[in-house]
Amino acid sequence: MSRHLFGTDGVRGRAGQFLTAELALALARTAVVRAGGERPQVLIVRDTRESGEMLECAIAAGVTAAGGDALLAGVLPTPAAPMLVRRHGLQMAAVISASHNPYEDNGIKLFAADGFKLDDDTEHAIEAALGEPTVPSSQIGRVRRLHGALEDYLRELHTRFSELDLSGRRILLDCANGATFRAAPEIFRRLGAEVEVMADEPDGRNINDGCGSTHLGPLQERVAAGAYELGFAFDGDGDRMLAVDGDGQVVDGDELVALAAIHLHECDRLPGGGVAVTVMTNYGFHTAMAGAGVEVATTQVGDRYVLDELRRRGWALGGEQSGHIIELGFGPSGDGIASALLTLEALGGDDLRARSAMQKLPQRLVNIRAADRDSLTSTMAANELADAILAEESALAGRGRVLVRASGTEPLIRVMVEAPSAQETDDACGRLTDVVKTVLGTKLSA
Repeated sequence: MSRHLFGTDGVRGRAGQFLTAELALALARTAVVRAGGERPQVLIVRDTRESGEMLECAIAAGVTAAGGDALLAGVLPTPAAPMLVRRHGLQMAAVISASHNPYEDNGIKLFAADGFKLDDDTEHAIEAALGEPTVPSSQIGRVRRLHGALEDYLRELHTRFSELDLSGRRILLDCANGATFRAAPEIFRRLGAEVEVMADEPDGRNINDGCGSTHLGPLQERVAAGAYELGFAFDGDGDRMLAVDGDGQVVDGDELVALAAIHLHECDRLPGGGVAVTVMTNYGFHTAMAGAGVEVATTQVGDRYVLDELRRRGWALGGEQSGHIIELGFGPSGDGIASALLTLEALGGDDLRARSAMQKLPQRLVNIRAADRDSLTSTMAANELADAILAEESALAGRGRVLVRASGTEPLIRVMVEAPSAQETDDACGRLTDVVKTVLGTKLSA
């Protein structure tokens, strides 16, 4: 059976249209039935979207209809869920969020008792079971509030970073009008920072609206103009983070992971001596890690693939250019707040503007739309494109790299080139883009 509901990060779509209360109830009920056990305890966490309360009620109904107890923790960052599952010995968690998407969308992510997201096979089984007849439970569960959930999460952060003294450091936080709006400012203040906050007044509809890690312009302007040492921007559910230095320059996930990797390696706190990243990670990262004696594993795009690789190798640190940073020494998922604090720990009092963990190569990314999935697939298999890729790779051998890949979610071909100079990057990307367009045109006219 092909997957129609679960994507690479749970179920996500337009709330009330694709992701309805009925679907949320059915998913929760089926997941709890398949989990089994005597009266399973299921945590429910959400972000600030207006549809979150509707879906929270629906999931709670599904959990209790299956004989489990629903524990409502309210608005919390996504990474708080697996932490709370482990802390309280719960059987499952459901996080209601569509991450960096606009407020009209919402999603459901499911976490198992070990704190990790459900694997592909389990998600597939849940989806397949949705069409089966419903068997009434022999018992009805209860719904109750999980009091102190925010404080539990803050306590875990404070314990992990107890030696981090932020006294006298002036920091600006962009909370995306999302799930970090209470937790992020509070933990920074507890660690002594002089904190100012923007996008911390959620109204149900302004999550990610011109703010957060996908809209860095306002944060860049305020940091550069306001004498802040640096700024951090989170996404709507708080599992990713990007930084801005004192000059207003963006510091992406590649640089942040490099900074953390070198720091942890030097402190002998990098299990296995390696780090996992994706195929989109800048070539300069690989050069820097080789120089630092850190092994690098590369996965396909998606934080779940990074996490899978870390678990397979017994490593602890990984991340993506987008700001998903995983440090398994703290938690089993990306955590934007913890990543920001790890960045400050790695800096050790230094200015982010003086960072030297890696030297980024100029990068150019072009997305080319195909008519449909078939034309995309045939174009990627064309000999002309393979020859062109090989020629550019040979020209950049040891100095840069080429990546041409089909999008996993849209009928797009992504052409990415990194080279020592911007001119060489643009020229190589232009040549490859022309070949892709030529092959696509040939396929369309055939």
